[in-house]
Amino acid sequence: MKRDELGDLVAFLTVYEERSFTRAAARLGTSQSALSHIIKRLETRLALRLLTRTTRNVAPTEAGEKLAETLRPALDDIEARLGSLNAMRERPAGNIRITASRDVAQEILFPKARDLMREYPDISIEIAVEQKFTDIVAERFDAGVRLGESVEKDMIAVQIGPDLRMLVVGSPEYLAAHGRPETPADLTHHKCINLRLPTLGGLYAWELGQGDRAINVRVEGQFICNDGDLITEAALAGLGLCCLPDRRVAPLIARGQLVAVLEDWCPSFPGYHLYYPSRLQGSPAFSLLVAKLRWRGERGTSAP
Repeated sequence: MKRDELGDLVAFLTVYEERSFTRAAARLGTSQSALSHIIKRLETRLALRLLTRTTRNVAPTEAGEKLAETLRPALDDIEARLGSLNAMRERPAGNIRITASRDVAQEILFPKARDLMREYPDISIEIAVEQKFTDIVAERFDAGVRLGESVEKDMIAVQIGPDLRMLVVGSPEYLAAHGRPETPADLTHHKCINLRLPTLGGLYAWELGQGDRAINVRVEGQFICNDGDLITEAALAGLGLCCLPDRRVAPLIARGQLVAVLEDWCPSFPGYHLYYPSRLQGSPAFSLLVAKLRWRGERGTSAP
């Protein structure tokens, strides 16, 4: 294989994964016209149409699908072997791409990533802030962050933060006017602020329970939102009860601006985990990041 032929295959696979010449060109650091020329050259050499182009998107042909299925495992193996060569360097190096929600990126990922990059100048880290669940293999991320209970079974998962707890809270004014719920069943008589899940689009069912008894409560009220900050503002304004992570509402509870209710029905659950495929275990740079992020506190505690 000639030197430029491998580059053409990488370019094709990038367009295939991005389904866009614009995004693929940006990822490869080249122009759309140059990338289009490369794909045409590859199709001419193979005498096969690999991609179908329209004004709105790019789709692989049957031949393109087969070529991509052949290339991805081969290139993954090459990347893994190149990564293992970094172990022979005196200083760890490499690029690491991670996807995470904004809260965990700000509170956990970035502080540790910042410290690691200061300590190891040859390590580069990209954090993509996204609320949706991302297929890290298909999207070419090295790792992602999710709550422990939602990590796929075929991934390696490392806890990077404390166990969490959802708390039901309301303003003192609201509780004075409507009373305190004593059991989850009482929530049917209260105005509740619903959270629209950013991943699936449905409404969050409040996950309450005691011991082995778990209850998912569907609540109703005047206000629905997909943003935790606005839901907090709505609770402070007395629009009803809400159910949010304890780390978000703890300062407001301490100042008396919100009051927790049904605390006996609010169990803790596994916190945030970094998850990644096993092929990354041999990368020195990635191993250093995992070591930085690994949670070493006591289980069952909550973040301030």
